[in-house]
Amino acid sequence: MTARNPIPLILTAIGSIAGTVAVLGFYGYLHFAKPEDALLLAEFTMLKTVPGEDYRVSLKPADQVAQCIDGVLVLFDLQQKGLSGVLVDDSKRAVRCNPS
Repeated sequence: MTARNPIPLILTAIGSIAGTVAVLGFYGYLHFAKPEDALLLAEFTMLKTVPGEDYRVSLKPADQVAQCIDGVLVLFDLQQKGLSGVLVDDSKRAVRCNPS
């Protein structure tokens, strides 16, 4: 039994992976997130509701609308079409919701 040289197999595997990544990047299927991609859409504050106490909110609606998608609260901006994002807390944890 003769021993096979593993170097061509290793080079083929590395070349295949590099070629796949290059093709996916060329056609736009890869996106490497940068810190400037995480823009702050708006500041939000939670108003705690206490039984028996009144709280006041503005009659003018916010420029964002929220929707529950796959159990995560996603915000869509009404001023800048196409701008959307996931609502997160200070620790970058996604705010969950119950899909209706």
